[in-house]
Amino acid sequence: MTKLEELTALLVNEIDDFKKGVETLEKINDQLNGTKIKMDLSEYKTMIYSHQKEMASHIKAIERFENRFNNKIIQAKIYPNWAVVVFIVSLLFGIGGIISLFV
Repeated sequence: MTKLEELTALLVNEIDDFKKGVETLEKINDQLNGTKIKMDLSEYKTMIYSHQKEMASHIKAIERFENRFNNKIIQAKIYPNWAVVVFIVSLLFGIGGIISLFV
């Protein structure tokens, strides 16, 4: 019987320790549920704002480059002026030469 008494005493002690552990965990859980975490986002907001300004300046630079590029394309000429004049003059002389052969 002494063994049975020892086992029950040990079991009662273990149950009491378990109950104390559960109570402490419940207290910690209540404290965690009651704790509110406040986040300071002001630093991130300033970083995001500066990044937005930087991206806006990059977009403006790209738009300026695109406008200049489009203007250069519009103003670009495929053939130089002297080549066009030489072609027209040679065409006139060629037509004049052909007409003079038939007349």
